[in-house]
Amino acid sequence: MRILLVEDDRRVAAALSSALTRRGYEVEHAATVEAALSAAPCDLVLLDLTLPDGDGTDLCRELRRRSSQLGIIAVTARGEERDRVLGLRLGADDYVVKPFSMVELQARIEAVLRRTAHAAPERNLIEAGLVRIDVGGRTVSVAGRPVTLTRKEFDILVSLARQPGVAVSRDRILLDVWGTTWADRHTMEVHVGSLRGKLGDPTLVETVRGVGYRLRGE
Repeated sequence: MRILLVEDDRRVAAALSSALTRRGYEVEHAATVEAALSAAPCDLVLLDLTLPDGDGTDLCRELRRRSSQLGIIAVTARGEERDRVLGLRLGADDYVVKPFSMVELQARIEAVLRRTAHAAPERNLIEAGLVRIDVGGRTVSVAGRPVTLTRKEFDILVSLARQPGVAVSRDRILLDVWGTTWADRHTMEVHVGSLRGKLGDPTLVETVRGVGYRLRGE
């Protein structure tokens, strides 16, 4: 999961970046509107509304214009009701007033990512190499052979198959399947092990050390 942190206070940005990285997110920092607009694509933006080269509300409006699926959380000292209402009307999914705890911010990030994931159109048929998934019918086949999976195993496979050949973080899988990044990772590993066995080829789901898992795309 990639987060763009738009924050002009270097100390605040460093502390937030460190905390988010420890939680498994990939973080890019932008200290200005210009840097934010030229940043790489991301899953969610944490947006300070007070920036040195422009107003964060204008940036929020532009980011929302570029993508209706992007998660945006305004993180700011502006706590007045009119500021919160304006931020939400301009396209922010949520509004967090400084100071805040990382527990609160983590919960809000998870909630926004769940909403944006559910809002994204889901392909009904996914094919990744020998693996064929009918998402609506919740059926799976490997090289034409039907495979019976539990609900969790199926959801893990879909989470990986959305990006075949790409390493998917454990936090992304937990969020997709369990709805939180605080779920038991050992339980997830057990489900992944069972999934590998049922697919018939353990190398189809590869472990990416320090990141998560990858579904072989060929």
